[in-house]
Amino acid sequence: MHNADTYRKLNADTYVDVLAEEVPRLFTFSAKDRREAEEWQKAFRPALIKALGIEQIANRGPAPLKATCLSVETLEDHVREEWRLETEPGFQLPFYLLKPLAAAPAQEGGAGKRLPLVITPHGHGKLGKRTYVGLWDNEDDRQQMMSGERDVALQAVREGYLAIAPDMRGFAGLRRTKEINEDANNSCRHLQMHAYLFGRTLVGERVWDIMRLIDWATARPDVDARKIVVTGNSGGGTVTLFAGAVDERITVSIPGSYFCTFQHSIGSVRHCECNYVPGIMCLGEMYDVAGLIAPRPFMAVNGNQDRIFPIEAARYAYFRLLEIYRVFGVPERCRLSENEGPHRYYKRDVWPFVREMLALV
Repeated sequence: MHNADTYRKLNADTYVDVLAEEVPRLFTFSAKDRREAEEWQKAFRPALIKALGIEQIANRGPAPLKATCLSVETLEDHVREEWRLETEPGFQLPFYLLKPLAAAPAQEGGAGKRLPLVITPHGHGKLGKRTYVGLWDNEDDRQQMMSGERDVALQAVREGYLAIAPDMRGFAGLRRTKEINEDANNSCRHLQMHAYLFGRTLVGERVWDIMRLIDWATARPDVDARKIVVTGNSGGGTVTLFAGAVDERITVSIPGSYFCTFQHSIGSVRHCECNYVPGIMCLGEMYDVAGLIAPRPFMAVNGNQDRIFPIEAARYAYFRLLEIYRVFGVPERCRLSENEGPHRYYKRDVWPFVREMLALV
């Protein structure tokens, strides 16, 4: 118990820092060996799933894995297919599936070549999945995509992998009609507040969609279910980190422009409402959440001039996470790719890391 004299002054300006120091976090990592670390994960992961509202989503009952192919286009070096998948009863998730032209087709029954799969959840932006597959509506969109290396799914398929680029709830065609008609960037605030009414969160819904995409994809004969990579930038980095923490089928997790501390990012700098998970700081800091990914490979990609996910806090979070990987005996699987520049995706270290880590599987 705190003595009353030890409490710092609590007001609107000190709120996060005071409570971050005072409130005990139930799952702060303290394991001394791998056995203790695995027990910590077994206790923490269900609590995180509950905080994200994934239990409430699952309680609606699983939708059948019913996907519909809407179009197929053969391009210079890959095939781009547009699909929709019912990820929960009544909800249709649009996504692109990119396939390298050089890949030998797999046959029903398992014959043929199975490829690693890269799933690329996007961040804030009206174009949603289109940006990640290299599509744009005007020259400004193209310049922003190219300067920020945001065509992540296109990068993946050109590396020889299958790639899935889904729309995330609250963006593109998954905005509310009102925001679509007003040409607003997103519907995150409304959808987050509505999700709270039902014990759900918007990030939990996005993670759920990634999980259902994995269900669908790993049932295909051309996907190597042992080699699932998830990487996305900003809001897509958020989904990447939480999905990797929740779903152990994900082999490699690479969040871009997100990994930091909750205290010094979403607790200190103005962020979209979709970043917030009720009670998360009563469970653990961001490096504790990322610790649920260990011993699976993890790399954080950050810009050293990112003003909303400050690099100093990202470095601190990385060293705390590295301690967890050391307890698991695999510190080489935990990396920080620090890049010169602002809030954006940086591909420089991503694909070498993916190749290196998938070679271990």
